[in-house]
Formats: sequence, C-alpha cells, structure tokens
Amino acid sequence: MSLAFVFPGQGAQTIGMGRDLAEAYPAAKAVFDEVNEALGEDLSGLIWEGDAETLTLTENAQPALMATSMAAVRALAAEGVELTAAAYVAGHSLGEYSALCAAGSLGLADTARLLRIRGRAMQTAVPVGEGAMAAILGLDFPTVAKLAQDATEGEVCQVANENDPMQNVVSGNKAAVERAVELAKERGARRALMLPVSAPFHCALMTPAAAEMAQALDGVEIKAPEVPVVANVLAAGVTNPTVIRSLLVDQVSGRVRWRTSVEWMVERGVTRFWELGAGKALSGMIRRIAKEAETRAVGTAGEAAEAAGSL
Repeated sequence: MSLAFVFPGQGAQTIGMGRDLAEAYPAAKAVFDEVNEALGEDLSGLIWEGDAETLTLTENAQPALMATSMAAVRALAAEGVELTAAAYVAGHSLGEYSALCAAGSLGLADTARLLRIRGRAMQTAVPVGEGAMAAILGLDFPTVAKLAQDATEGEVCQVANENDPMQNVVSGNKAAVERAVELAKERGARRALMLPVSAPFHCALMTPAAAEMAQALDGVEIKAPEVPVVANVLAAGVTNPTVIRSLLVDQVSGRVRWRTSVEWMVERGVTRFWELGAGKALSGMIRRIAKEAETRAVGTAGEAAEAAGSL
C-alpha cells in the first residue's frame, strides 16, 4: 500500500492552525521560529492570535499555510515517520511549495520568502475588482473548459483548477467570469458561484506575477527532491531541479491539475493520502477522485501520533 503526502493550498487557513503541533513538538515550533526570522516578523503571532482578515491576505496566507504544513512534517518525523515513507508528494497551488520544502528541494527560509513574494506578486498583478474566480459544481472539465472559452468575448476566462471530477474553478476578467457563471447555470451546473478571492489566480492575467517569480527563483537553490514531486501543471512526478524551477514559474498562470495529479498517483499504486497541515479540503477532493483511496488529515499533535501508529 503506497502512501503520498499532500499539502493544502490557499483557503485552508484558520486562526490557531499549527499551534498544537508547536506546543507538542519542539521541531514543529522551530519551523515557525525559522519562518518568523526569514520574514523578519512575527508571522506565528498572526497565525495563532491575529485576526482572520489579516491572515487571509494572500501574502500572509501563503507562507502561513506552508509553515503549518512543515510543522506537521516535522511532527511526523519526531514520531518516526520520515518523508521517504511517501512514494510521492504533491500540493495544491501554493501547497506545491510546501511539498518541495518537505522533500528537501527548497530550504525552509527560502520557501517562506518565495511565498511572500509570490503572494504579493499575485495580489498586485491585476487591479482589485478587475479579476474574479468562480467555482462550477456538477459539470465535468471538458464542459467547463468549453463554457469558459465561450464566455471570453475578447477577455480572459480559463479553467484555473481541476479540483475533482465535478468541481472546477474558472478565473479571469470579472465580466467574463460572470458570463461563465450564467452559462454554467444554463448548461446544467449543480452550483455556479463567484468566489470571495482578491485576485484571479492561475490564468493569463497572472503573467506579470509569473515574470516576478522567475526573477525571484533565479536567486534560490533548488535541489533534487528526496521523492518525486507531482507538479500542478504537469500532473506528473518531477525530480530535475531545472524542470522544477521552470514549472514553478508556469504554475503562477497555469492550471492546477489536481484531479489528474491524484489520478496519476493512483495509477502508480498510491492507495493512501495524508493531508499535512491545515484543513481537510484535499481529502474530500481525493475521495471524490479515487473512491477507494484512504485519506488522513495530519494537522494536530494527536493526528500526527495516530498517523504514525497506523504505519
């Protein structure tokens, strides 16, 4: 029974996440201390005692979620479960950075700084109010891709996330995304709703942010990961540092192929998925993609100990 570690993306953040891990495991607390030092601020104070609105800001949520995921990784290690217990690692959008950090491809301080840059770049790429995202439920990917194309009318509207067989997210210019929502309803979607996000992630409007990330990544060492990282834009495992660097740039404006990433891992024998960090959103998606798969959330000290005991 093959195991994969998966790492959540933006939207999973909650005040208090990771605190239990930091209190139970010195190695987990050291993660938050190192991220604080790398960013030159008390990010852990915001995560544990701040307000949700400030934590939700993209530039804060991205490094905060990564730190929480890495605290879970270190907690598992303290319980005797090393990263190499997994055949693959993968993450949803910013979670790919957590996966790369967990696999030893990126250093923790570098990952925190990159995610702060990524968050700011993605936030400022499009003026507030000009972009939008919407979730389309109950229609498959080809249907949503076609209605997104039909909604463009000279603007941008693309599938940003393939989350599971019947949940896809579109992103682009606000008016085009609103047209896509109406088309989805006309074409039989169970639900189609605008998302409360601050920018249109993972579409062509993010090209300026991709250029900024290319520059930021140029100055960072990327090593071969200890286990293959299943890249969002490829939906396949990668280990070559040069390829990883290029894919991280592509990922900013490219589609998050989560459904096909999970299918790729299942085809290679993965039967168990552990979601390391905040929330259980990926576990729900995985169960809808691969109904036979076992899922487990590892976000607290109790869950880390229980997960280790299950091996």
